[in-house]
Amino acid sequence: MNPESISDIHKTVKYTGLILTRKAGGRFLKRNMTLKQRKELETKMSKVFKPNIKILSAELQKIMLDDLVTAFENRINVLIRAQQKRSY
Repeated sequence: MNPESISDIHKTVKYTGLILTRKAGGRFLKRNMTLKQRKELETKMSKVFKPNIKILSAELQKIMLDDLVTAFENRINVLIRAQQKRSY
């Protein structure tokens, strides 16, 4: 697969936003991660991973960072659900 087709596929992905949940007063509270929060997280990850991804083209770096943020959001979501199950 060439980088152009990877980019085209990547651009078709939609982000629903992360639902963060925490227990307060016996009930669970939810909030979505905003686009601003997502961009801030991407910026922080960019600083951390820059030495490792600098060999990639700028477009592939952006895709990689976006994928890392999405994976991070998904992992937090899974861990929150696991934590909820243990609370019961």
